[in-house]
Amino acid sequence: MSHVGVPRGTVRKRRSLALLTAAVLTIPALAGCSSDSEETSRGVPQDIAPAARDRVADGSTVNWAVDAMPTTLNAFQADADSATTKITGALLPTLFPMDAAGQPKLNPDYLESAKIIEREPKQVVLYKLNQQAVWSDGREIGAPDFVAQWRALSGKDSAFWTARNAGYERIEKIERGADDLQVRVTFAKPYADWRSLFSPLYPKEITGSPDTFNDGARTALKNTAGPFQLKSVSKAKGTVTLTRNPRWWGDKAKLDTLVFRAVAPKDRTKALADGTVHITDVDATTADRIALALRDGSNGQPLTHGPGADLTPAAALRSWALAHGSDEEQAEIAQAAREKNRKAVVAYGAEQKALRKYAVRKSLEPAYTQLALNGESGPLADDRVRRAVARALDRQELAETVLKPLGLPAKPLGSHLALAGQPGYKDGSGALGDQNTKEAQALLADAGWTQGGAAEKPKDTKAGSEAEKKADKDEADKKKDAESTEKAGADEKKTDKDAKDEERAEKEEKKADKTDKDEDKTDKDEDEADRAAVGSDDSTASRAEGLYIVGQDDKPGAGPVQAPDAAATHVLAPARAAAAQSLALLRQASAVSAVSEDSTTAEAASKATGQDKATAQDKQPGGAAGAYAPLGTAAPAPASVKGPLGKDGKTLTLRFVLPSGPGSQSLRGVGERIAAMLEKIGIGTEITKVPDESYFKDHIASGDYDLALYSWPATAYPATDGRPIYAKPEPATDGSLLVEQNYTRVGTDHIDQLFDRAVAELDEKASRELMKQADARIWAAAGSIPLFQRPQLVAVDKKLANVGAFGFAAPRYQDIGFTDRQAAGSPADRKK
Repeated sequence: MSHVGVPRGTVRKRRSLALLTAAVLTIPALAGCSSDSEETSRGVPQDIAPAARDRVADGSTVNWAVDAMPTTLNAFQADADSATTKITGALLPTLFPMDAAGQPKLNPDYLESAKIIEREPKQVVLYKLNQQAVWSDGREIGAPDFVAQWRALSGKDSAFWTARNAGYERIEKIERGADDLQVRVTFAKPYADWRSLFSPLYPKEITGSPDTFNDGARTALKNTAGPFQLKSVSKAKGTVTLTRNPRWWGDKAKLDTLVFRAVAPKDRTKALADGTVHITDVDATTADRIALALRDGSNGQPLTHGPGADLTPAAALRSWALAHGSDEEQAEIAQAAREKNRKAVVAYGAEQKALRKYAVRKSLEPAYTQLALNGESGPLADDRVRRAVARALDRQELAETVLKPLGLPAKPLGSHLALAGQPGYKDGSGALGDQNTKEAQALLADAGWTQGGAAEKPKDTKAGSEAEKKADKDEADKKKDAESTEKAGADEKKTDKDAKDEERAEKEEKKADKTDKDEDKTDKDEDEADRAAVGSDDSTASRAEGLYIVGQDDKPGAGPVQAPDAAATHVLAPARAAAAQSLALLRQASAVSAVSEDSTTAEAASKATGQDKATAQDKQPGGAAGAYAPLGTAAPAPASVKGPLGKDGKTLTLRFVLPSGPGSQSLRGVGERIAAMLEKIGIGTEITKVPDESYFKDHIASGDYDLALYSWPATAYPATDGRPIYAKPEPATDGSLLVEQNYTRVGTDHIDQLFDRAVAELDEKASRELMKQADARIWAAAGSIPLFQRPQLVAVDKKLANVGAFGFAAPRYQDIGFTDRQAAGSPADRKK
């Protein structure tokens, strides 16, 4: 699948900065929650057509499609992307690649062992290298390579342009062990995720100086240590070509040549049909076409789909009649149309025939799609409104919308920090609560959003407000009127002035009415133009950019969309909520994470809000009335809300930003379903579609949205990779916010503390428990709502083995090859 909605460079940067390319769109069966241990869960297995190496032929070339040419081959730079990850995976050492269960696993091609040998007074890790491991120039891999990479990534030398230093800044020193094959790493501070370091490992020739690190590794890697080596990079052809590494000491690569070819997602069906690629991620539309091709090839019947398939007999007869009629002009037009359709049918049929040689291998991508709620300002700065949005969502329905048609398990994701099947996975969504319309409406009511709120004038209650100014003015007018009784002449002048003022006001009112009518007409014309521009073809709609508003279709009570307040205060902590609600949410988060110490935090939170103790009802399990909406909240609005709610004359409308590209149909479909769910509780949504290339940079990263959908990749190191995503933003000296990768701008000190404790906890089980506590708190903050794990659909030449939908696992490039020895002359080898 194309990575629209995933932050560019995140595939490597999440390890670095703590993950959608242009942006993503991104499921395993989950078991019930366990109160005190890891949840029993099973991930969806990978689908790679596994075959023993002796069944795979030696030789031949494989073409593997990537979204675009990599801008850099340095995986530690900010613009590294998924293509960088694929290519460097075949060229450079990865000491602990992820296995099929999403766990880091020691790579015996590079390491004999690696373990913590000392914990006190400082953590010491000893790496024992494979004695055969050498760089492609013949030099042994050793301590100098580790030292150079540590110095480049430690953050102490600003001359190195690096996107991250997570973990490396904790290292105190690196030295040679008992011999050249041992590397001893001493940490200044304990680091639980030490296995994440030195992967990929670059040679000292690259990491040893800023020049080679910053520029030299962007387009060339002269010294490598993988089953393949870099042969050429051609921007003109859009290819990166790898060949067997003659100095590789492990299992010999089955392929002679591996070519990574840049193919845009929209061009991949044609590329498959033309035979220019053997392996490519595809969307559901292309997957359906391949399935139809395989079906049609077996039944021998004429195609019932494609161009002209929906032509009725009557329409066909009319077309024939026009083409052979007496009206020569009409006949010429009809004949041209029939010829165009005939060619399209022939071309489509040829493509379908060519697609029969491919299979679609399916699994779940190690990434998940979330709904992000921007809590920096506006209505979503209030945690009650964020929780109302979250509790209005039917996450099961959303998961089924994307995954069920693909034949994949459709289950909502229950964690921000692990995926089902990974160690440490636990469904923490109970800290927020399931879908509940009445609770969502009660939360909005408590936050002051009501049916008549859009028509109300702002409440003047603050000192120095307009109300007080108006009162002072009225008092002065009274005194003035008393004095005016002695001044008849002044009264007459005032009467004349008033008459003129009324006349002027009447003219202004007429002028305003005319302007309003003109604007209404313009809006009507624009609406009609928008409707005319939208065709029945989904691909056309997907390319259309613009916006429409859900919940404001000229319904009673609908108010104008409010522009964002440019001077809004940056609110990071939850807005002023009722004490009982805050306490109950903290209690629920504690219950989910099963940590006794959280009760102390909850008590402190209670005191901070001015409440000494919770009510008896709040203490009951489940917290019925007070668990999600404070006690005493007004009765919920009717189930069927007519129009958006309002407050102080403003309509409750949220700006929902979505990518507009042709590969993002699925994401937009999910967004539209979410908008309909929010409309049911009185929240309007202004859906704005923007180009894929600007979706993340100009909207998500900059905070120019209220709601958005994007994805984060899975990680085996949540304590390191998750912190920048959920860390509490801090104000910078210029007044802006330092958000790292927390694009929702929602965070708490407690979440940060849990991450800090987990990353320094060397007991793996204890560290995972801390991550479960952090996840429960992230759910309660309601800045990010995980929806589902992304589907992974990969079209592969049916004769290829050991490649496809890898799921969590990293590819073993040396095992990929054809099971048919005649495949070396396949079309992708001949067509360039």
